Amino acid sequence: MNFLKSHKSSMVLLLSVVIGGIIGVIFGASAKVLEPLGTLFINLMLVLIVPLVFFSISSAISNMNEIRRFGRIVITIVIIFICTSLIASMLGLAGVYAFNPTSGISAENVKKILSISGGQIQKSEQVGVLQQIVNTITVSDFVSLFSRTNMLQLIIFSVLFGIGTIMAGEKGRVISNFLEAGTEVIMKIIKIIMYYAPIGIACYFASVVGQLGAQLLEGYLKTFILYIVLSAVYYFGFFTLYSFVSAGKNGIRIFWKNCIVPSATAIATCSSAACIPVNLEAVKNMGIKDDICDTVIPIGTNVHKDGSALAGVLKIVFLFGITGRSITGFSTVLGIIMIAFLSGTVMGAIPNGGLIGEMLILNIYGFPSSYLPIIAVISTITDAPATLLNAIGNTVCTMLTSRFIEGRNWMKNKLSKTQNLTIIK
Repeated sequence: MNFLKSHKSSMVLLLSVVIGGIIGVIFGASAKVLEPLGTLFINLMLVLIVPLVFFSISSAISNMNEIRRFGRIVITIVIIFICTSLIASMLGLAGVYAFNPTSGISAENVKKILSISGGQIQKSEQVGVLQQIVNTITVSDFVSLFSRTNMLQLIIFSVLFGIGTIMAGEKGRVISNFLEAGTEVIMKIIKIIMYYAPIGIACYFASVVGQLGAQLLEGYLKTFILYIVLSAVYYFGFFTLYSFVSAGKNGIRIFWKNCIVPSATAIATCSSAACIPVNLEAVKNMGIKDDICDTVIPIGTNVHKDGSALAGVLKIVFLFGITGRSITGFSTVLGIIMIAFLSGTVMGAIPNGGLIGEMLILNIYGFPSSYLPIIAVISTITDAPATLLNAIGNTVCTMLTSRFIEGRNWMKNKLSKTQNLTIIK
């Protein structure tokens, strides 16, 4: 009963996808009549993108006052977070090269997808590299930030706004409280809209499948299988490697002894945020100092998501596959890895919190916003394993941080102290 209760949202959305697919298969192109009901859901979500990004990112940064004194810890965890997420992205890319889930989708169906989306893929004008960087990270007018087509620029502004709030000190607390309240309000609005999500997703998916056929469904199944395999490799293989780097054989033993409860919580709730209490308890049981635990876990929950980065690669490759884009070439490969990493960073630590990352992918690559439901399905089917990698990735990164802050013998010293206390008792 607890499992069903925790997974209720994901199961309902999955059921809506299945129902929509069945309707599309049965009625074919006639299912297009349902598309406006799906578009309604998309539009309701799209109007929240800008305020959600601004409030959530600015609020998270403005509340970091207490960790400013931990400069060395922060620098260390940023490096570790980047490295592990990039490794996850590269694993995902290796997986799709070995087994491309969109292989077999014909060029004729590519045209149908473009027809369903309402237009061709947008192409940016050719400009110099430096100018392209400037255009990517900045806008020339403040009001331009309020467009979801300038998502990356909005993220950068939100970061600067959060830093400015911190620097304002006590005067900035009013703004910080406002940002926190704004985030909560937006999340409540999303919760209201999500009551309509099963209907909207079912209708839109019925339209897509009805016009595209069963090939898209086959692509989702292949994507899910591939993600499960890659998740198992990362969970059992790379997390074991990270714990070994942290503290040798003792690190492996301590990690697997203490990660079971956080793992079960991650799968049961599909929420990295819900794992914070059990994650903190787990890493403190490992003997990691409180200042490291209380810094790595909260920040990691918001910005470090190995599972989401891995899923981001599959989403990008899925879009490339169904639209006939090539995934070869050094610049393309590098772009996929970096965008997947960035999309994982900005995702929300809540069930089905991938909306921001998905919109970022669409905007950067110039895909129409109507592609959103197509990759949103990937978020839904990979939600549980992605949350598992996100949450436990923070657990093992706490160990890595302790290794570089406390020294290579941090766990041996902890075990020695424990043994001495046992003898005294």
